Amino acid sequence: MEDAEESERLQSTLANQMREYALELSPRTIEQLTSYYTLLRRWNERLHLVAPCSPEEFAQRHLLESLVLVKFFPPASSIADVGSGAGLPIIPCLIARADLKATLVESSPKKSVFLREALSQLGISSRASIIAKTFESTTAPDSAFVTCRALDEFIDKVEALVKWSPANSTLLLFGGETLRQKLEQIDLRYTEHLLPLSEKRFLFQVKSVVEGCG
Repeated sequence: MEDAEESERLQSTLANQMREYALELSPRTIEQLTSYYTLLRRWNERLHLVAPCSPEEFAQRHLLESLVLVKFFPPASSIADVGSGAGLPIIPCLIARADLKATLVESSPKKSVFLREALSQLGISSRASIIAKTFESTTAPDSAFVTCRALDEFIDKVEALVKWSPANSTLLLFGGETLRQKLEQIDLRYTEHLLPLSEKRFLFQVKSVVEGCG
């Protein structure tokens, strides 16, 4: 009964708040996002994938904020998601857009197992692959976009991440004032987008260049 109530609260929040995020989610998409939430909750006690939160907060902070990305992706885009962890932001995007393909880069073997299970259970594994390594120890996949929402020591790794990214790709990075300061410190040009219903969380759009970090 508790799971059913949690799912209903999540679905209600998605349906009621999606337009605040300029989204139009189909009933099927909301159903799949709910399945993803249920699966993640089952694994969360063992792996600590996300901090404990209410269904309403999960819907807003994790799902809807992740889905802000979809408007940046042209049809049939390829994405490298670095530090995938719980699958955020890329799994919600794959659920919402059947034309997207992604490579999930996650250094934790246990979290990589969860990601494989989630992709399989949600029926999207044919459009995604997993690299169970740190991004520094692998070659960037051929992708037009690089996304990152959470990564250990993220601020210290931003410059390396930009250099790692494919030439002429676009990085879409979630962060706040600290990330903005870092981007300015290493002299990277960026565009920032304030996330809906937030005062201090942003999506930073950074363009890589032919030679790596410009």
